[in-house]
Amino acid sequence: PRLADGWDRIWCDIYLSIAMQVVVVPCLNNNYAYLVQGSGGNEWAAVDPVEPMAVLQAARENGGKTCRNILTTHKHEDHAGGNAEFAKNVPGCVVYGGEKEQVEGCTNAVHDGQEINLSEVGVQVKCIETPFHTMGSISYLVTDQLTQEKAVFTGDTLFVGGCGKCFEGNVQNMWDTLIHKLSRLPPDTKVYCGHEITVKNLEFCVHADPHNSCAQEKLDWAKKMRSQGKPTIPSTIAEELSYNVFLRPLDSNLQMWTGKISAMETLAELRRRKDVF
Repeated sequence: PRLADGWDRIWCDIYLSIAMQVVVVPCLNNNYAYLVQGSGGNEWAAVDPVEPMAVLQAARENGGKTCRNILTTHKHEDHAGGNAEFAKNVPGCVVYGGEKEQVEGCTNAVHDGQEINLSEVGVQVKCIETPFHTMGSISYLVTDQLTQEKAVFTGDTLFVGGCGKCFEGNVQNMWDTLIHKLSRLPPDTKVYCGHEITVKNLEFCVHADPHNSCAQEKLDWAKKMRSQGKPTIPSTIAEELSYNVFLRPLDSNLQMWTGKISAMETLAELRRRKDVF
């Protein structure tokens, strides 16, 4: 079956960089849900399975392994809205969500810095509180227990080439989340975000920083991928630091473009301009 906009309902290209497996499942209009499994695992874990039947079908089509753990990045309906239906189809499943959020179907509330050992999935999960889009948003840093390969599932906080809108937080929250937390993850950490909005994000990056060849090259690549119906994820933290303006408010070119002196003011002005871009 296909979605109305032409997306494949189940898009199951599996990224195998070393051993960790991530299945990308497009949902709704431009959302991404994910299945993740470490090299030593025998089950899947799901991230934001807003269309649970599509995610469970993807699990069946990729080894038929069970999926009993859900990592929910935040409370918004287009991310948490499938949890209850998922639980009806998988009795006893565990639903993780931020302790400061009202996450649908949450069975296990998590806090900043909490570690979850999902040995059946073959991964260790570190919960990183990343407030500003919502104040209880959690990004999940997933580490393969055998290879130590890392991936971070960021929901609507960090996108490829962009960041989420600041619905509940303020610029200090944005700074703490983007600059103090996410940008300091290991450079080779893969970034899996919650929406396919890469082209629009990179168009803004090129607009704000027109001499950044990394941004232009990434934009050209992203347009090519989307023209072929392929996703533009994952990126890496290292890549994001090269072109994502929201991770680079200390850059003098961006400070000049925004007309601001301090890095925090630059970050706030970048978000303000992106909101109307």
